[in-house]
Amino acid sequence: MQANQPRHAPADHPALPGEKTGVLLANLGTPDNYDYWSMRRYLSEFLSDKRVIDYPSWKWQPLLQLVILSKRPFSSGAAYKSIWNHEAGESPLMTITKQQSAKITDSLQERYGDRVMVDYCMRYGNPSTKSKVRALIKAGCRKILFFPLYPQYAGATTATANDAFFRALMDEKWQPASRTVPPYFDQPAYIEALARSIERRYAELPSRPDILVCSYHGLPIRYLTEGDPYHCQCQKTTRLLQERLGWDDTRITTTFQSQFGPEEWLQPYTVEEVARLAQQGKTNIAVCAPAFSADCIETLEEINEEIKDSFVQAGGQSFTYIPCLNDDDDHIAALVDVIDRNLQGWAV
Repeated sequence: MQANQPRHAPADHPALPGEKTGVLLANLGTPDNYDYWSMRRYLSEFLSDKRVIDYPSWKWQPLLQLVILSKRPFSSGAAYKSIWNHEAGESPLMTITKQQSAKITDSLQERYGDRVMVDYCMRYGNPSTKSKVRALIKAGCRKILFFPLYPQYAGATTATANDAFFRALMDEKWQPASRTVPPYFDQPAYIEALARSIERRYAELPSRPDILVCSYHGLPIRYLTEGDPYHCQCQKTTRLLQERLGWDDTRITTTFQSQFGPEEWLQPYTVEEVARLAQQGKTNIAVCAPAFSADCIETLEEINEEIKDSFVQAGGQSFTYIPCLNDDDDHIAALVDVIDRNLQGWAV
């Protein structure tokens, strides 16, 4: 929409862009590169988030800044380097998020024309939530639908993304009307997209896996007892997927990965469970990651390398990782369906 003067405004009034509705997709984040300082900046921002690590700052920050961040950027950087999109000069998460944004833009333009504007941001790293909120407002978005790309809600994912969005709005003189998208793990279109991705991958395999491991990112158990619904939503995701696939309980299971620090986390731990399955004779398994909307370090490196190694070392023979839904057409259709429903009542 072209910029124009408001009606009845004086001749010297600055032109304003035509009003639009913005859709801002948000993902976890990515370092700018895998070198030490890029990794340190990214990890410092991530691990300083009180939603992620809620220990008192006086206790946590010295340990983080003086011990953890003197070593971890090297190991994390090596992990990122092993999966990096060297051609594009960015992480796979960034590449996939751009692809998702482009496809969602195309789909929404078919419905709404240029009245709806789609963009993406990262909770940690670049492009920042604040920069993208400002860009949408500058482009004329008087309404913004903020969409954290996490199927299940967790304080450490959805809530902290929303926090960054709300903080960005606090800095704006003219705040747009705003909405945030709730978790969509139980939406039929999402479950259907997930099921179809598994069915397609199974159809390509020479033999059917003994069991499908649904590996979700973990959280400290304490977060569950303090009211976080993430664990329950993960369990329901697996149940809905199992029902859609028509499987019994022996063919699918729920596990949790990426535990960090001394606390007890949600269990069973994926890295231990795949080894146990191998030792029990289930030597042909498949693993999917229903909590991730896009493949990232936790799937491409942790699942496909560390967790796979644990399985093989315990006697496992065939390990199949089923990619995240990424920019698959079924997934894009499911996300657009969520967006459409959350835009209802807004004149777009």
